[in-house]
Amino acid sequence: MTSSTTPIETGTGSSALRDRLDAVRQRIRTAERAAGRNPGSVKLVGVSKTVTRVEVDEAYRAGLRDFGENRVQNALETFADAVPDDLVLHLIGSLQTNKARFVPGTFDVVHSLDREALADELNKRCENANLTLPVLIQVNVAREEQKHGCLVEDLPGLIEATLTCPALLLSGFMTMAPLGTAAEEARPVFAAMRELQGRMQTQYPEVDFNELSMGMTNDYVAAIEEGATIVRVGRAIFADSAAG
Repeated sequence: MTSSTTPIETGTGSSALRDRLDAVRQRIRTAERAAGRNPGSVKLVGVSKTVTRVEVDEAYRAGLRDFGENRVQNALETFADAVPDDLVLHLIGSLQTNKARFVPGTFDVVHSLDREALADELNKRCENANLTLPVLIQVNVAREEQKHGCLVEDLPGLIEATLTCPALLLSGFMTMAPLGTAAEEARPVFAAMRELQGRMQTQYPEVDFNELSMGMTNDYVAAIEEGATIVRVGRAIFADSAAG
């Protein structure tokens, strides 16, 4: 984020939240080892879309640096001021084209690029702000009608359109398993996304598709085992205050 202030004092925060955060981190480390992954290869994004700024600050004091918001308006309110320099804000929800103007200076990463019109608008807004924005393309691997994300067959076209946008840095993909799906039932979705990532890497060797954002509270361990590099966890950190 472009807003900055003196970092929040670390090492404190509510014991319950810190314990939950530590438990999630331990499960991530265990999943990394089980999958033969390097320690620290998976980034944890705390989904803060329904929590207060007080809870965000508690998580920050407990060492969390990456936070995910679903809606632009919520992010503008929660992170309106006193944002530490090293806090990274991810937009993980769908983005209306007319809200793209709020992205530069608010969000550091967008996980939900899903159409060419949005790529063009984000590029224009970021060029005007003289910023480069890391983006992930959201893919609707499960083909759910109610979910956002481009279809698998439309992915090459969206990749090519995004690569013509100089202010956007395409670094990988995001997907979601069907809501309410058990971890093992979600695994095929994650495996399909990992296989698709590999195919796109072969098709576009000039691009580093090194990020896979997939997995939430119910299924992030399975997602890590299937190749996730970013997991988006809310309820397991913030208890009943959060979703995700």
